[in-house]
Amino acid sequence: MDFDAAREIMVDSQIRPNDVTDAPIVSAFLRTPREAFVPNSRKSVAYSELEIVTSPGRALWIARDTAKLIKLAGIKPSDIVLVIGAGAGYEAALISHLSETVIALEETTELVDAMSARFASLNLDRAVAVEGRIDAGLPDQAPFDVVYVCGMVETVPEAWTAQLADGGRLVAVVTEREGLGRGTVFTKAGDSVAARDGFDACPPRFAQFDRKRSFVF
Repeated sequence: MDFDAAREIMVDSQIRPNDVTDAPIVSAFLRTPREAFVPNSRKSVAYSELEIVTSPGRALWIARDTAKLIKLAGIKPSDIVLVIGAGAGYEAALISHLSETVIALEETTELVDAMSARFASLNLDRAVAVEGRIDAGLPDQAPFDVVYVCGMVETVPEAWTAQLADGGRLVAVVTEREGLGRGTVFTKAGDSVAARDGFDACPPRFAQFDRKRSFVF
């Protein structure tokens, strides 16, 4: 299979037509081999318009949703970025082409070691994988200019927004109603955080951030 050709087709059919034409973002997608971040059995469909499970509870989104959330983040070359629930590391790899440094946070040694090996094999020296609880973020290395969340959430932990620098942005797809979310950017200014909606999406969710359901008679 010609992965280079498939990558170009993905960009031309899934990303550019969905209002993501920024040259740095397009270049990041063209430079990042998506097939390197999926299981061997799924490499033939790496560039198809579908979500691909990479490990339990982790998946690559469709390219359109990833591209639009990255655009919403407004990442600058000087930014330090934290990726929450980085999974296989694809989003962190993309962001490494747009930022100064990207830290990919995951909860198991297995996922962190696999990401580190991928980053090394692709010569992504601006990306580093770190182990820790994703609900806690990475307070010892805060503040961050951008926090990027790799799963749809119902709630955004205060720990994440607390780790933003002044003017920093947190981007996530937040559940609006059952089965549907909105790409949202949270911007920190002083002690306050303001939210702005961006686009409709329904990527795989992080169930651990569902709201607690109360019992009703």
